[in-house]
Amino acid sequence: MKKHYEAMKKAGASLAFFAFISVVLVATTNSLTKHKIEENQAKMLLKALNQIAPESSYDNDLANSKIIIEPTESGFSHATPVYLATMQGNPVTAIFEVTTLKGYSGAITLLLGINANDKSVKGLRVVKHHETPGLGDKMEIRKTDWVLGFNGKSIGNPDIEHWQVKKDGGDFDQFTGATITPRAIVNAARSTLLYAQENMDGLFMLKPEKLTKQQIKQKNKDKLKTNKKLKESE
Repeated sequence: MKKHYEAMKKAGASLAFFAFISVVLVATTNSLTKHKIEENQAKMLLKALNQIAPESSYDNDLANSKIIIEPTESGFSHATPVYLATMQGNPVTAIFEVTTLKGYSGAITLLLGINANDKSVKGLRVVKHHETPGLGDKMEIRKTDWVLGFNGKSIGNPDIEHWQVKKDGGDFDQFTGATITPRAIVNAARSTLLYAQENMDGLFMLKPEKLTKQQIKQKNKDKLKTNKKLKESE
């Protein structure tokens, strides 16, 4: 009986030890990969933003110059991030991350850049969707150039009543065999442009942190110096 108890005790201790090692390994892996995942996500976001606002068109930290518009303030279906591009402190482009729930297969998330000076479309890119491959996914820039048809458009060009797909009497093409998807995107773009017409100046007055690229470089240098000093003092 005593031997049996001792065997169970050893087995329990072994299980506890391996469980502890497993937890440590998982925690360590998570710690090591979390930063890399966040870094990759930040790079992907900046790449998408730069498809609309080229890096040469602004000098602030675009990915971190973000404000959030609450649905209650705007009529948007979701809290809407807006990335504000500036040059020497002057407004250049506001890029809205808009989600519409009216896609054929659910939510569609798009980035819509609007020029600060004339409230026209700088560019549009769809960044997330669940639309049918071969039909609804023609909104992706890698599939067709359909989204480029929004460039330069504004409220008044065309007139507001023509901000619809052609099937509904508007100026925008629909896809062969798929009307719901382009209709959702056109409607989302029109609503965002209408919001920007009245609120663009106010968005830039909210002034999120707008560090220039030189300031970011200097900030990183200062951080490295501080870390070096801390290590030397240990």
